[in-house]
Amino acid sequence: MPAVLGAAILYWMYRDFDFGSIKDVMLHEMDWTWMILSMPFGVLAQMFRGWRWQQSLKPLGENPRMSTCINSIFMSYAASLVIPRIGEFTRCGVLRQYDGVSFPKALGTVVTERAIDTLLVLAITSLTLLWQIGLFGTFFEKTGTGIDSILSDFSLEGYLVTAVCTVAVAVLLHLLLRRLSIYNKVRSTIGGIWQGVMSLRGVRNKPLFAFYTLAIWGCYFLHYYLTFFCFDATARLGMSCALVTFIVGSIAVIVPTPNGAGSWHFAVKTMLILYGVADRQALYFVLIVHTLQTMLVVLLGIYAWTMQSFKKKITAGIQETAK
Repeated sequence: MPAVLGAAILYWMYRDFDFGSIKDVMLHEMDWTWMILSMPFGVLAQMFRGWRWQQSLKPLGENPRMSTCINSIFMSYAASLVIPRIGEFTRCGVLRQYDGVSFPKALGTVVTERAIDTLLVLAITSLTLLWQIGLFGTFFEKTGTGIDSILSDFSLEGYLVTAVCTVAVAVLLHLLLRRLSIYNKVRSTIGGIWQGVMSLRGVRNKPLFAFYTLAIWGCYFLHYYLTFFCFDATARLGMSCALVTFIVGSIAVIVPTPNGAGSWHFAVKTMLILYGVADRQALYFVLIVHTLQTMLVVLLGIYAWTMQSFKKKITAGIQETAK
């Protein structure tokens, strides 16, 4: 269902688009230097998340290897391309399988991390909203997302889209609950999750934890912002435009589609148009940037899966030798 929803939005956006022109843009009009420079920040954002996660687990008496933490993050993002949000459970499962970390405790730390990330994004969003209040007002007006517009102009198609989104969220919750039920034994699981949630209180180096959190989102932003310089249409828009579109895109990925496909394209494209970018140029930007960044997620997932499989084989080989 999430993939169908994302595909439907993409089809609606690109139904009259000439995909043959993409090749010419990528070969002759796009500055690949900036795209290449942006990619390490996408990797670093996930590595910082792995380092922060290991720090969160230590107060609980869990000491997973750093490489396992990082690889589990890589794999979680790749898994979420198949089933949105399943990555949170995937990374906890990887730590359980390879380093024997308690699944409920690991899941609890993930809940805490997500809460902290959400608060940070809300703070940045609030500041950005105050900074660019006029532009956001225009965005809501143009996209019909204002409350008055929703109440007065909600069409049959709007109700259908809302129903589809509701079903998608319900299916996602069902899958998550089923996934959780595999590992829980009611009280022990809830207790473990609660320990994980409260793990931040026991983190020894809180300034380092704060640095990791800021570094994660700083790298995410640079991973996105540097791509502006790949295209003439966005190269001169400035950091304020990049920040606004970054925030809008971050909110858009809440819609349960693979890596925000469709919802991210629509939100970022709309904001770029409000900044004066031509419709076709905005479509080029969102399609190329999102596709290449998604490919990076896939490659990191394959790398992590390969490395963890290799570690497992080595461990098995050592055990056989010991026998």
